[in-house]
Amino acid sequence: MIGNSVIKLQNVDIFQQKHLVLQDVNLHIDKGDFVWLIGQTGSGKSSLLKVIYGDISITTGEGHAGGYDLKKLAGRDVPFLRRKLGIVFQDFQLLTDRTIEQNLQFVMKATGWKDKALIAERIRDVLEKVGLRSKIKKMPHEISGGEQQRVVIARALLNDPEIILADEPTGNLDPDTSEEIVMLLKQISQSGTAVLIATHDYHIIRTFPSRIIKCESGKVLEDVQIN
Repeated sequence: MIGNSVIKLQNVDIFQQKHLVLQDVNLHIDKGDFVWLIGQTGSGKSSLLKVIYGDISITTGEGHAGGYDLKKLAGRDVPFLRRKLGIVFQDFQLLTDRTIEQNLQFVMKATGWKDKALIAERIRDVLEKVGLRSKIKKMPHEISGGEQQRVVIARALLNDPEIILADEPTGNLDPDTSEEIVMLLKQISQSGTAVLIATHDYHIIRTFPSRIIKCESGKVLEDVQIN
């Protein structure tokens, strides 16, 4: 990590295939930051997130995330980078044939956890954090959409990430539930894990004012204001 920076991009050009999506990107996110990422569909928000979690490689400028040099990132390093990042998508991507506990166990085993007692303890811990300890034996279809998104956040917390990247995490939720999810993410940031949320929902941004980054016209603008 560079100083307190969890993510640092300097003069990075971002391409999808051979198409230049974002040019000369400069971005820094520090430990415990809570940051909104906005921009119209197709403005490059998802491409920016993909660079951070190692899905798009960079060839120009400098990029670091979770202690990894994104320019030198080898394919075998990507799973290790992603353990430093918790990723939350709009569609929950929970395994529908397993309980909440089994969903979390699956991820832990896939990321190298072996000790059954430690796995059980960590699962209880993250479910406690998101207020779902009592739902540990439930199947995904037995809990609400908001609760499913809380499970996804718990899943993102399993490996104690330095940052959570959330791509439209409230896109499928009603306004009240959306506010609960954002409040939970805000609390997580206050405990030291940085949070970057890509969203189209300006109402929720106004409800929880914080730093805003905007993708617009092939650029990333830091610290913008919205009306």
